[in-house]
Amino acid sequence: MQGIGKIWIAILVVLSLSSLRVQGQTLWADVTVDRSSTFLGQPVQVTVSVYTSTWFTKGLDVGNINVNDAFTVYFRPVSVSKIENGTTFPGVQQIYHVFPYTDKDIEFPALDIEVESPAVGEYRGKKHIVKTQPKNIKVKPVPSKFAEDEWLVANGLSVTERWSGNPDRNRELKVKVGDVLERTISRLAAGTVSELIPPVRWDSVSNVSLYPSRSQVENNKTKTAISASRVENMRYLFEKEGEVILPEMVFTWYNPYRNQLYKRTLKEVKIQVEANPDLGVLASVRDSLAMIQEEIVSEEAEDKPLTILGMSPEKFAGVVVIGILVLILLFKLIRKFVTFLKERRVAYLISEEFYFHEFKKSAHGKDKKATAAKLYRWIDAMELQEPSAAFFAEMYGTESLRRQVSEMETKWGNGNQFSGLVIKEWEFARHNYLNRGVVVDSGWINP
Repeated sequence: MQGIGKIWIAILVVLSLSSLRVQGQTLWADVTVDRSSTFLGQPVQVTVSVYTSTWFTKGLDVGNINVNDAFTVYFRPVSVSKIENGTTFPGVQQIYHVFPYTDKDIEFPALDIEVESPAVGEYRGKKHIVKTQPKNIKVKPVPSKFAEDEWLVANGLSVTERWSGNPDRNRELKVKVGDVLERTISRLAAGTVSELIPPVRWDSVSNVSLYPSRSQVENNKTKTAISASRVENMRYLFEKEGEVILPEMVFTWYNPYRNQLYKRTLKEVKIQVEANPDLGVLASVRDSLAMIQEEIVSEEAEDKPLTILGMSPEKFAGVVVIGILVLILLFKLIRKFVTFLKERRVAYLISEEFYFHEFKKSAHGKDKKATAAKLYRWIDAMELQEPSAAFFAEMYGTESLRRQVSEMETKWGNGNQFSGLVIKEWEFARHNYLNRGVVVDSGWINP
């Protein structure tokens, strides 16, 4: 019976879908990716497609899509069609490139897309919302054999340099102490965004101070492709005469389609630094460059997004909220723990254990009356048929303790001092009391 019920449900679903296609309008959307896993920095092409059984009366505007831990670049809409069961469905595809900038897996989010399309037999478009499912993309980290701070995924890379003074054919420059040369290195990378082009690694050089300028970055997008440029400048201040050699610079990039690493090399540069009779020029130039450098650093700090302790305001607010909740929980736990300790302390102060310790401490003192009071207070705290030292000694103590109690009560009864308390005997009897059942009834009767 259950199998027949499932068959009828399936038939009804098919009939309802067929009725929808015949009588009404069919609209749907889906999202496809050209790969399910990618390297950090390697783009994933994401295609958002929407189809209708009639036509669209208004263009689709999905807009910019935010993908966490990735840069998203929108390219273009493309008109397409799809044939299903002999019926042609016109559609529109919107193409995005998603560039992950961390090695965390990313998710292209689910979308609610507003479209306008007329029902079958009508001409006036009606608004509809079609939904898509999210797409998960696995991001692979930089391979271990590559330097992470130099990693660049691109289809190609060009590197050029320019000097404020042109080097000769042997790439040699001549300057004097206190002179400044400016070097400009430009890179143009295909198939990536400027944010993913790593900064130049400038090597330190003896007797030369380096003052970098602000980088200039730009993205260049067409309908089908994207490229990016990064231009960086460095000012070299020469502080001592002699020969200076700027080592060669190697720029690498990884082409994922060819699975190969490429490189571009700028050869080393030799600079002859001659003496300068004007010894004050070096200090003056150094001060001027330092002021320019402070301005650059200040401008870059203003352009950077606001952070609090290295976190965005939203993330910092979240951390603060979590911290407050943790503190509230910790406060409640501490309060409960303190209450527990207080209750435990109160219970201890009226317990048999406490009174026994008080008796032990008093037994080492000189005030035997106080010792007697502590002893009987302890006896009263125990669950005895007869709350007396003699009964306790008879039930749980040794013969030695029984003699000690007899002598003690005789002397105390006559008003005499008794100093023959043996605490170990009382401790042994107390142990027997706490472990009841090991004691056999002696048949003792209180006279």
